[in-house]
Amino acid sequence: MALDFFKYIGPGLLVTVGFIDPGNWAANVSAGANFGYTLLWMVTLSTIMLIVLQHNAAHLGIVTGNCISEASTATLKPRLNKFVLGSAVLAAVSTALAELLGGAIALNMLFGIPIKLGTVLVLGLILWMLFTNSYKKLERWIIGFVSIIGISFIFELSLVHIEWGKAMISWVKPSFPKGSIPIIMSVLGAVVMPHNLFLHSEIIQSRQWNLKDESVIKKQLKYEFMDTFFSMMVGWAINSAMILIAAATFFAQKVQVTELNQAQQMLTPLLGSTASVVFALALLFAGISSSVTAGMAGGSIFAGIFGEPYDIHDIHTKLGIVITLVGATIAIFFISEPFKGLIYSQMFLSIQLPITIFLQIYLTSSKKVMGKYANTRFDKITLWIIGLIVAALNVMLLLSYIL
Repeated sequence: MALDFFKYIGPGLLVTVGFIDPGNWAANVSAGANFGYTLLWMVTLSTIMLIVLQHNAAHLGIVTGNCISEASTATLKPRLNKFVLGSAVLAAVSTALAELLGGAIALNMLFGIPIKLGTVLVLGLILWMLFTNSYKKLERWIIGFVSIIGISFIFELSLVHIEWGKAMISWVKPSFPKGSIPIIMSVLGAVVMPHNLFLHSEIIQSRQWNLKDESVIKKQLKYEFMDTFFSMMVGWAINSAMILIAAATFFAQKVQVTELNQAQQMLTPLLGSTASVVFALALLFAGISSSVTAGMAGGSIFAGIFGEPYDIHDIHTKLGIVITLVGATIAIFFISEPFKGLIYSQMFLSIQLPITIFLQIYLTSSKKVMGKYANTRFDKITLWIIGLIVAALNVMLLLSYIL
């Protein structure tokens, strides 16, 4: 059984890099630096919702052999489908903006390369990785990147004093400190990401062998959940570590953090030069790996508009990748404050997220789409509760700006 499980490890970790991306770093550093441990509960809530949603998205991919984008094109009316998938492409561009910008910020930290030049360098590397490598090779690289990021944060945690009692309470006790709603929404958008739902439904098909054999489908569903749960918990741990480190350093020293460069610079007097270099290297690996998955998601969504699966040799997939990554790069050239760009990109994701969630619920609840594997009543209730929570948080975000 253990050996079988390891055969299925991979798709979940590709999704994981999407929510330990530079956008998360910005949101989590802000959460820890400004509010200490109090917003850890948002990582827990987001991860629980993420496990349910990602498993449901993968469920669709395994059962139907289609990703969410393909299933939407086959099911929705053309005008509605274009609106829904068009907003999803924009979400992928917004995601890629954060990923590429994060990689460029890391290059600036390490080598003093200007942000815009660094963005172009990261873009070139990502396009080369996507257009010249197979899915299997990309998967192995990204598993390696996630391992490096995890080890980096274990090292960082070993250097700081964590108030574990406060942390334990904050992981399970919701709190809404004054002025925290934009950060809460940023954390939500940084963990539960629209493009990841599309991506998971696509890449899980790399583990499919025989859709007509019911026993194979059931086995895939079982091991997929184990892969998803394990991978999401890795993401929960890394996201939590970001907030813990920021709380134990910046919040404890009453240091206001307005950008990731400042966070890295402030780590030097607090924890030493090695810690700041490790921080920047981990950010670079996060930016590269998450840019790869953002490009894959954009290619998958765009190809799905034409009823096609992700195929790096197909023109629609290639065009989707280019729109996502080059579009994000162009947007970066118009951003004056990179840190705010990261924060607001995550907030846009959280605003688009309900559209993707309700689309997914509709598709996975449809017997026409899923047959006997359609959502049960319990599944529907759970998914609707998650969707409504996300929508309610979005209303709270808007009210925080109006009032």
